[in-house]
Amino acid sequence: MENQIHHARQYTFHSLKLAKKQQITKNTFTLAFEIPADLRKNFQFEAGQYVGLKYYHQGELYIKDFSMTNAPHEEGIVLGIKINSEESSVRELFEQYSEGDFIEVSEPKGRFTIVSKPHEFRTIVGFAAGIGITPLLSHFKHILHTEPRTRLFLFYGNKDRESVAFKDVLDDLQKQHSERLEIHYFYSREKIGDPLSEGRLDEKKLHLIINQILHLDDTDEESTVWDAVDEVLICGKGPMIKSIANACHQHGILKNNIHFELFEEYNEDIYPVEVKFPLVENIRVSFRYNGEQYETVLENNKNKLLQSLSILKFPVPFSCKSGICGSCECRLQEGKVELLENEYLTENEEQKGNILACMSYALTDTIRLDFDNV
Repeated sequence: MENQIHHARQYTFHSLKLAKKQQITKNTFTLAFEIPADLRKNFQFEAGQYVGLKYYHQGELYIKDFSMTNAPHEEGIVLGIKINSEESSVRELFEQYSEGDFIEVSEPKGRFTIVSKPHEFRTIVGFAAGIGITPLLSHFKHILHTEPRTRLFLFYGNKDRESVAFKDVLDDLQKQHSERLEIHYFYSREKIGDPLSEGRLDEKKLHLIINQILHLDDTDEESTVWDAVDEVLICGKGPMIKSIANACHQHGILKNNIHFELFEEYNEDIYPVEVKFPLVENIRVSFRYNGEQYETVLENNKNKLLQSLSILKFPVPFSCKSGICGSCECRLQEGKVELLENEYLTENEEQKGNILACMSYALTDTIRLDFDNV
């Protein structure tokens, strides 16, 4: 999602040299940045993380996040970027910047990460749609490099074969690690003569994948590959993530082992809301953001705090709106909320009073938040 600067949190930026720009499909390209020696510590990252780029488009300043496609052990920072439309601001990055130019790049952030376990036998499954392949590519490169006992399965959906980003990179990885990496492609708008590989990645497709691809386990004759899955990684648009994540959970994967990353704003809950809470009306909300203090009164608590404040046009930080990115993390200084399950906050952060505004319903008629000090 393209976030203008007033919707984004404060970033720490550094000017980095664009070392390479490469078009890889009709509407997808990569930007590779050199990291000078004095900034290498600042740009250390984990697989699955992203950086923000600061640039101007039609006179307005934008900050937009892009995931790394390279692994932590590889040189520099490499980003995969898709131009979604003629009006997209990222077209500016492709057309106006050349190799050798300098661009403002934020330090890495994001929690679409998993703990490395190099001494364990693990099975990790990834589901990606379109440009959602970028953080999974970083993950898979890293796991193949650091976990010699882990096997991986990637299910990658696109419109057609021409729109598959990083196909050559994925092919090379599969050739190098054929005994541990298996990749399957799916096409929503192209017939290739294989019904299983045609159509979108969703809960119905997952059922077929489990029964037709992940059904036999060469390492254990009494169980299936799906039975052995330790972690699931998902990245794509909201509806795809919601469908796959819920299907994985329904097929026995614990929610804590299902990790996902949204690439655009999504206003629905990934998992069904299973809690009930009393109606509260005339809620006085005050909050601090970017050094400014704001106050308002919400009619009731039928909407989450972030949604209610956004409807009233207050400048609040957000990106995914689904409890994944952490952009709306804040400190609850007064009042009580119902904080729904989310992918971001740790138990320690919740104990400190941190909440995600996009996943919180007010339970009291007074709420005081601080977005600046968390």
